[in-house]
Amino acid sequence: MIRALLFLIPAAAYAAPCITATSACTEFVTLGGGPMRAMIYRTYSLAEKNEKITRALVVIHGTNRDADNYFRSSLAAAFLADALEDTIVIVPRIASAAGSCHDVLAPDEVSWNCGSWRTGGEAASTDKLTSFDFTDEILRQLARKDLFPNLKAIVVAGHSAGGQYVTRYEMANKVHETLGVPVTYVVSNPSSYAWLDATRPTGEVTNCANYDRWPYGLQNRSGYASKLSDEGLKKQLASRPTTYLLGEIDILPLGGFDSSCSAMAQGPTRLARGQAFGKYVIEKLGAQHTVTVVPLCGHNARCMFTAEVALPILFPKQ
Repeated sequence: MIRALLFLIPAAAYAAPCITATSACTEFVTLGGGPMRAMIYRTYSLAEKNEKITRALVVIHGTNRDADNYFRSSLAAAFLADALEDTIVIVPRIASAAGSCHDVLAPDEVSWNCGSWRTGGEAASTDKLTSFDFTDEILRQLARKDLFPNLKAIVVAGHSAGGQYVTRYEMANKVHETLGVPVTYVVSNPSSYAWLDATRPTGEVTNCANYDRWPYGLQNRSGYASKLSDEGLKKQLASRPTTYLLGEIDILPLGGFDSSCSAMAQGPTRLARGQAFGKYVIEKLGAQHTVTVVPLCGHNARCMFTAEVALPILFPKQ
């Protein structure tokens, strides 16, 4: 009798989050109508109906494209926030086998540009896709009411090179207002930002010819962001809820620190650059953005995302 009753309970009632950074917790997202595709790590399938899910956290990895490691850190944050059961955690693998990148790709897996993936550049293997299109497709899938009928919030976060991706994706993406689900952005410890005018906090730009060119400014934009006007980018940046999550001790030139004159014009450290950019968009554009400094964290995604102050930002209450 007990066995018979068990068969009457929907299988979804037993669904548990996938919490290992192995192939068991991955799936492919079809892009551009196929056969092109890209891989994600995820706690629940992005293609199966799940009524338990009320939140989504999408985390963009750093320059090493180590999505497995970022998945572990994101799982740790979800555990600490007691959010594993009702949050789908997704870490896209923005892989590249171009230039100095040597990721091993699956059949039909997109090879992104080794450098410009972090700023919405065109893929190396096709000119029909940019790296921002990947996240667009993930968000569209999450917003499907037939799959996630109770989803109430999406957070897109990124650290280091992932933070560069998210700050530019936040200002440029064309899906934010179309999803029917609120999206917030968390920009953590990037080396640079796309400034919206020719001013810079240091004022030291006399001998720096490229300081205002994309991705440091809006001039000569390429890839996904080239399809929008300057005013459109400014309007979108100001209107979209964003937190700049900055490490209190991210003040050393470590971990791929950008020491070019274009980046140094934005400030001497990642902490200084984030504080300056946050102040700029709040005061100049009236953006309702927040600058949050994480105590005792340097350039370390796990420290940043598992800090007590970060948890309610990454996993907002419903």
